[in-house]
Amino acid sequence: MGGPMATNLAKAGYDVNGFDLVAPAPNGITRAATALDAARGAAVVITMLPNGTVLREVAEQLIGALVPGSVFCDCSTIDVESARAVAVMAARANIDALDAPVSGGVGGAVAGTLTFMVGGTEAAYGKIKPLLDVMGSKAVHCGPSGAGQSAKICNNMILGVTMVATCEAFALADKLGLERQKMFEVVSTSSGSSWTMNSYCPAPGVGPTSPADNGYKPGFASELMLKDLRLSQQAAEGVDADTPMGLLATGLYADFVETEGGKGTDFSAMLPRFEKRSRRI
Repeated sequence: MGGPMATNLAKAGYDVNGFDLVAPAPNGITRAATALDAARGAAVVITMLPNGTVLREVAEQLIGALVPGSVFCDCSTIDVESARAVAVMAARANIDALDAPVSGGVGGAVAGTLTFMVGGTEAAYGKIKPLLDVMGSKAVHCGPSGAGQSAKICNNMILGVTMVATCEAFALADKLGLERQKMFEVVSTSSGSSWTMNSYCPAPGVGPTSPADNGYKPGFASELMLKDLRLSQQAAEGVDADTPMGLLATGLYADFVETEGGKGTDFSAMLPRFEKRSRRI
């Protein structure tokens, strides 16, 4: 995700230094020897990291290298508490911190059509908004620190639950003898319509092109959906929120990824999973 985001900033004329433990520097990016070298003296630092623990470690390294008034913007999808902890850390150094997770996947990062959900101060959001406009097609300031992660977690809980329901419905339609294309034509324009049906249909050859048409190679991997669903349940437990559908979807994706061979497939590969199953209740 970070590579194409950085590429779009460079294409727009920004001077971009980058660091990644594995990936090579994209064209137009100056590769730094370390993350600290990439961040030193920068007006804005943007991170895209795997989890909250790594973010906290990276933030501890980098914030001291930034000049007061600069912006530390994390675009990872992580737990709300880690986002808030980094904001406190940054404030002590007179650095603006934003949590700005994204929606749109690798395709959206390449195309510059990501949606950013941003938590932090209005002032910090204003500083970085021109960069967000380069990397995405929409940015929403959701509130104070942690609000961006809260929005992302809620969004992806809906996404996971909806994909499970969409895949279940296609598997049911198959057994009822209903053609998938006919089901799509009805549901996509009826009360059952959703993004997972209309824009990311899990049935190959139906609707707009999606990972289902490419052997379920991941646009958004099943293990990443599981990560986000677990974050939703961690957050729900922390605030005593009842999320039974989110909890059920988490369990289904856990089984799919950890015991049923779903790791490395797109999260829409739940459809062939349901095709093979009989009723268990």
